[in-house]
Amino acid sequence: MRVVIVGAGQAGAALAAKLRALGHQGEIVMLGDEPAPPYQRPPLSKAYLLGEMEEDRLWLRAPEFWAENGVELRLGQAVTEIDPAAKTVTVGGEVLEYDHLALTTGSTPRRLPASIGGALEGVYTVRTLADVDAMRAEFQAGRKVIIVGGGYIGLEAAAVASKLGLDVTVLEMAPRILQRVASPETSDYVRALHQAHGVTVLESTGLNRLIGDDRVEGALLTDGRQLPADFVIVGVGITPNTQLAEMAGVTIDNGIATDEQGRTSDPSIWSAGDCASFPWKGGRIRLESVGNAIDQAEAVAANILGAGAPYEAKPWFWSDQYDLKLQIAGLNSGYDHIVTRKGEGDVASFWYYRGAALLAVDAMNDSRAYMVGKRLIEMGKSPAPEVIVATPDLKTLLKA
Repeated sequence: MRVVIVGAGQAGAALAAKLRALGHQGEIVMLGDEPAPPYQRPPLSKAYLLGEMEEDRLWLRAPEFWAENGVELRLGQAVTEIDPAAKTVTVGGEVLEYDHLALTTGSTPRRLPASIGGALEGVYTVRTLADVDAMRAEFQAGRKVIIVGGGYIGLEAAAVASKLGLDVTVLEMAPRILQRVASPETSDYVRALHQAHGVTVLESTGLNRLIGDDRVEGALLTDGRQLPADFVIVGVGITPNTQLAEMAGVTIDNGIATDEQGRTSDPSIWSAGDCASFPWKGGRIRLESVGNAIDQAEAVAANILGAGAPYEAKPWFWSDQYDLKLQIAGLNSGYDHIVTRKGEGDVASFWYYRGAALLAVDAMNDSRAYMVGKRLIEMGKSPAPEVIVATPDLKTLLKA
């Protein structure tokens, strides 16, 4: 049985490794359109951009791992066609047959339209190794950078730029940074952190257009102000890569739609990672995280081999900015109130509730709150908000 995996990122690598770990003896072919071997992306906007991590430390496995485990790794070539009737994919002009096809195609950052300057030289996104390599020379002390978008990617890039001595401005068109993903309390905490490091955070402020002939020189804001810029980083979200799935005729619904086992509408085609949506509590969600990419891909590997087990997501996320380690457990969608637990110094946690149900926790430099919150959510336990605030040792709540 030949399994072809399209996408050599975190999910694709996890799926291939898990197939072998579960004893699959057939062929595994992993196809990646980037020239680099499978690597981790989160450090790109942090340690790698700072120069604190070399490229080979990004690699998910040592290069020899793939050959030693019988995984045929083909890099630097994009898949150009999928024929689900013939069960083939075309890559580099070669047609490969498959018994099972796994689409772990990830996502692509949204870019600014060319009509407002998005195609100017000096305008970057943060997604791939090549993206970061292209912008690293821009990070020189004293230069001015404008970051469009106050989400986690933009804020992580802002933290790196500030630490390297750049003049940093963050533009967020929503009323507050992190509005789509976090509570006002978390936004307030993170905003204060950036301002303490000299970053200018402009909320309720959109970008009208970038200014420059061939290279960006500044930005005209929606309030009429004009800011100079030596370069610009765009962090306004990502779009799941569904083009190949559409070519294969499978159902698309907020990404590549899968059933609870990770199978698409074509029984021989599977999907996992940023590109895949799956059933969740009566609805359908798509998770953009390393944890989900690994766990979902490993579940798909088991189901390709016949396990028949539903994927049970346990959402968790993290973000590193300056000395802040923000850890997030659960999903806060639909919350109606927040409980704040304050520790010493810069330690804090924000607990999201809908009615009496605990949904999620944002833990700021508080690994215990994160660990306990994650366990409580997975166990289906919801301590009363006043108990969260009053309990000296949160670990005791796990035994209650």
